[in-house]
Amino acid sequence: MESLSWSIGYFNELTTNQLYEILALRQEVFIVEQECAYPDADQKDQNSFHLMGYNDQNELMAYSRIVNPGISYKEPAIGRIVTSPKCRGKGIGKQLMVRSIQESERLFGSVSIRLSAQCYLIKFYETHQFKVVSEEYLEDGIPHVEMLREKF
Repeated sequence: MESLSWSIGYFNELTTNQLYEILALRQEVFIVEQECAYPDADQKDQNSFHLMGYNDQNELMAYSRIVNPGISYKEPAIGRIVTSPKCRGKGIGKQLMVRSIQESERLFGSVSIRLSAQCYLIKFYETHQFKVVSEEYLEDGIPHVEMLREKF
């Protein structure tokens, strides 16, 4: 399993290079790879923590944003969960989710965490104790469900 170095920062703590790398990775995967034209700049980034995983060459390989409670949902939310196509199949997605949950708990305490999951990833999120809590819905033409990880 490839090992990444992790950093987290609030929006106003990000460097312009970090912000550029984040937006480029999100664009590469969510807009180009998934062929989904949607407004990525949704005004939530400014109210979020940004978790970044870098490889040994200092390339951004994994990213998620941890949205403050009360912005997307009453609970904190993990969103824009993405890994670079360069590192797929190496356990990076699992590392990203474990780290995202740990950071959410560090930031907000032992609270429930919510996310909006593409339906094909339900089983993946279930391995991290998330449960489906909504009917399927379309978000930008892609089937999604809300999932909740109850506080323990």
